[in-house]
Amino acid sequence: MAALYGIFYCLSGWLIFQLVYPFGTVALARLLGRERLNKSGEGESRSPDFGCIITAYRNAAIARPLVESLLCQTHERFQIYLVADECPETDLGIADDRFVLLHPDPPLRLKAKSIMYAMDRFRRPHDYTAVFDADNLAHPRLLETLARYVAAGHRCIQGRRTAKNIDSGYAGADALGEMYKNYIERYAPYLLGGSAVISGSGMATETTLYRAYLDSPEIQQGQHLWKKMLQEDKILQNFLLRRDERIAYARDAVCYDEKADTAEAVRTQRSRWLYSYFQNIPNALGILRRGLLRGSANQFFFGLTTLALPMFIQVGLAVVLAAAGFLITPTMGWLLLAALAVFAANVLWVLRLSGAPAQVWRALGAVPKFVWRQFTGLFGMANPNKNFKHSEHRHALTLDELRARGMEEPES
Repeated sequence: MAALYGIFYCLSGWLIFQLVYPFGTVALARLLGRERLNKSGEGESRSPDFGCIITAYRNAAIARPLVESLLCQTHERFQIYLVADECPETDLGIADDRFVLLHPDPPLRLKAKSIMYAMDRFRRPHDYTAVFDADNLAHPRLLETLARYVAAGHRCIQGRRTAKNIDSGYAGADALGEMYKNYIERYAPYLLGGSAVISGSGMATETTLYRAYLDSPEIQQGQHLWKKMLQEDKILQNFLLRRDERIAYARDAVCYDEKADTAEAVRTQRSRWLYSYFQNIPNALGILRRGLLRGSANQFFFGLTTLALPMFIQVGLAVVLAAAGFLITPTMGWLLLAALAVFAANVLWVLRLSGAPAQVWRALGAVPKFVWRQFTGLFGMANPNKNFKHSEHRHALTLDELRARGMEEPES
């Protein structure tokens, strides 16, 4: 019985810390955080050349608006490579020397392989490699903004992904979650001198560093595991943090992203993400340990951030333990409820600080059904190769259409 009490107190204490920690991070970032960037761009010795890789699987047409948005960038030095993996031999009708359409044969069926395929076919050596998903859209100043962070000496920069579709309850709830994580896992840690968590698209990495990552054992061995491979964005951030590299967060480098807008899409997507989270726990613990042993705040706090349980698991466990706490020790029950209240208040605070649009605030009512679909996603982790289906993208919006809907972010 004593052992059970010990487990209860340890688990409750860990959950209280996880629920309150984000609020403390935001508060410290507001009080002490600062942008370590020469915003004027003075002292920039050169304009970086970006190799922009777009990975498409079975649907190259969805990438056309993204290609067009990249061709309209205010930054001039870039080349676009669209890897159309297992896509029909489709000509997008884009005649521009800055655009290269690649059709790998045989099919690659893995994002990491598509990136390697494109890099092996770079038309010239690029200073930085930027990665995009086919459903993304690039703000006209995205590359220009990333270039300012390059001038400040950053070797890996994550842009801000924001929703391009929030016209359904599920999509709005998905956008709400990303808006919260953008602040908690990226913006606040970066302002405090730490590293941002990588989103998987809309980021740029120094090409020599990115090639070293692709040559790492995790990628070289993992590419043969098919869908059981750890997500490539997590492998990249682990690779960088083991070297104690700092991942910058460019809040004004906006990359629009399609949000899951159906129950099945949410379940499938979250099943993949949950599998990758649990798969990555040993790596997060290793980075946390390195930070402790080497006295690196960057590694230590990144380990804490990536070890945090998914939000719906945090809240669900806290509710269960609070109920049990009132039977075992009412003090712990009240502490858990207080931590839940702080967590909920912090979510609302972050949405306000992030300037959440009305559609996202209305999506708060859709959160319970969104959480339920995430919960059902836990049961899809048992057989990744069978259950992890490719997400279908349906919102081929252009920048002009975003402007018409009043969704385009303001100029930086």
